[in-house]
Amino acid sequence: MKRFSISVQIETAIAVALAIVLSYIKFFQMPQGGSVSLQMVPIVLLSVRRGPKVGLLGGLLFGVLKSLINPSFYVDPVQHLLDYPVAFTVIGLVGLWVKYGETRRDMIGNALAVCFVFGLRFLVHVLSGKIFFGIYAPEGVNEWWHSLTYNAAYLFPEMIATLIVVLFLLTRRELFEVE
Repeated sequence: MKRFSISVQIETAIAVALAIVLSYIKFFQMPQGGSVSLQMVPIVLLSVRRGPKVGLLGGLLFGVLKSLINPSFYVDPVQHLLDYPVAFTVIGLVGLWVKYGETRRDMIGNALAVCFVFGLRFLVHVLSGKIFFGIYAPEGVNEWWHSLTYNAAYLFPEMIATLIVVLFLLTRRELFEVE
């Protein structure tokens, strides 16, 4: 198995640490978990700079560390895995499609890629919400609908905020010149 160079390891550690710090700067907090922040920006940029393997590792490390640093209520170990390591790891896939550039075509493709990986994260959270938190849906509300709307309430704004910052930073070519 090929090891990552020391510079990739350090860059991954810095990106994960920055994502942890950004996760504490919240624009909005949901009552039962979930918030709007810029926590995914460093993981997205790491994946763009170093590729999806490193991005997946960064997302996984972020999910594990976030769950350890800020342990939350969880009803089942599988739910905990879905809501933390799995949901944040999928963000690292963005490196498969995003490239830095200034053309309109690049920007549209990059925006779609970021939206796609946030969509994957959304699906993981919705699945977890339906399976493990469906009992908390208000009387007469479908469990799927409750999970969809609850998770969309914070993930859609977080995706938009992340998208704005990432698209701006992707125009800065010097950020993506890797030795």
